[in-house]
Amino acid sequence: MSLTCHPEHSAGSMHAACSSPSRHSFASPLASFSRPARIALLCAAVFAFSGATDPAAHFKQVGHQLMCICGCAQVLLECNHVGCPSSDGMRNELQTAVGRGDSDSLIEQSFMQKYGPTVLAAPPNTGFNRTVWLMPFFLLFTGFALVAWLVRVWKDRPAPALADGIHSASGSN
Repeated sequence: MSLTCHPEHSAGSMHAACSSPSRHSFASPLASFSRPARIALLCAAVFAFSGATDPAAHFKQVGHQLMCICGCAQVLLECNHVGCPSSDGMRNELQTAVGRGDSDSLIEQSFMQKYGPTVLAAPPNTGFNRTVWLMPFFLLFTGFALVAWLVRVWKDRPAPALADGIHSASGSN
């Protein structure tokens, strides 16, 4: 491997810039991108592949989003009800769905169709359920706005008129 040196003048002194000819012939396809573009590409790749997990982790993730229907009110994978008639079958169904490569939403939909909406650990964020979650916050902020408005109205109201002969505490005689 031979080096090619080019003399360069910098601040009155002589420097030699040396480079290998093979360095430029085997350049990475990403070398033409700027550094921020490469960082953005790396972040996009990490984000895209973050969902690609092993089946055991996927089983745990989805299993913690489902409830056991035996009446113990516990998450499916945490059901410690001795002799539970439901959790073993539900876990087997979940394992089969994860093994097939079903998505989270498909698994949740199939469990909802079979066991009803109570099988979900958290209610879906649609329709009436969204209203139920948002209404308390809306009412709280509306109440704060109403109290602030009332305080302003009461503060800005004129002082009551006094009858003749009655002196105010702050007024003059």
